[in-house]
Parts: sequence; C-alpha cells; structure tokens
Amino acid sequence: MKLEGILSISGYGGLFKVLTKKKNGLIVEELETKKRMQVNHNNFKVNILESIEIFTYDGDIPLMDVFKNIYKKENGGKAIDKKSSSDDLKKYFYEVLENYDKERVYVSNIKKIISWYNILHKKGIMKFEEEEKEVKENTEENS
Repeated sequence: MKLEGILSISGYGGLFKVLTKKKNGLIVEELETKKRMQVNHNNFKVNILESIEIFTYDGDIPLMDVFKNIYKKENGGKAIDKKSSSDDLKKYFYEVLENYDKERVYVSNIKKIISWYNILHKKGIMKFEEEEKEVKENTEENS
C-alpha cells in the first residue's frame, strides 16, 4: 500500500488524491465523493499522509506503521467507529500502538487516524498482504 499523493486538508473532512500540480496550488479529488477542487497553498494547510508520524515514547513512527497495526488487529477489516467513546478510542489505540505518547496524541488525533484508515479501507487501498508477498518473493529470489 502506498500513501503517495493522498492528502488531508484542514477545514475539510475526508482524504484527497492529488490529480495535478499548478503554479498556485493543487487540483485534488476527494476519495469518497470524487468531487474535484483547487487547493491554494496560501489558504489551506495540506498534510501529506506519507509524511505524518505519530508520537511514541520511543520516538516518532510513520502513520503507515499504525495503519499496518490496525490492519493486523482487524485481520484486514474495518477499524472501530471514530464516533466511539473517548475511553474506547484510547483503549483501541493502545491495543494498536502500546507505546503511543498519551500526553501528545489526543483523542482528536486518534479519531482522524481511525477515520483515515476506514476511508482507505473502504476504497480498497489497504492491501498489505500483496506488499508482504512481494517482499518475501524478492527476498527468496535474492537468496
């Protein structure tokens, strides 16, 4: 699975895919609705998912690793509902990432991560088995 070109945009729910780059911004498409819009760099805070890291007591870890942990926990299924209680969300996130920094990772962060995971899962972008097979095959070929 690759998060390349997938964005979160402040002020908008959901995730977006970059379609093209322009001099003054980006043309993006919302993953769920397929609605397109232009995003000006000066007016919106854009976060590239592949560059996001989660605070842990042992240092920061990539968001992709958290997604992999959720995927394993759920056996490839959907994560908990982001509208679950704060206590349930914290407990769930602890099961996924035991050493997350509880002072710097807020419930709102956990909700976003779970929401993003579920959007990517719904769109069929969560495909870790195929990556693991490729890595295993490449390792066997090189031996």
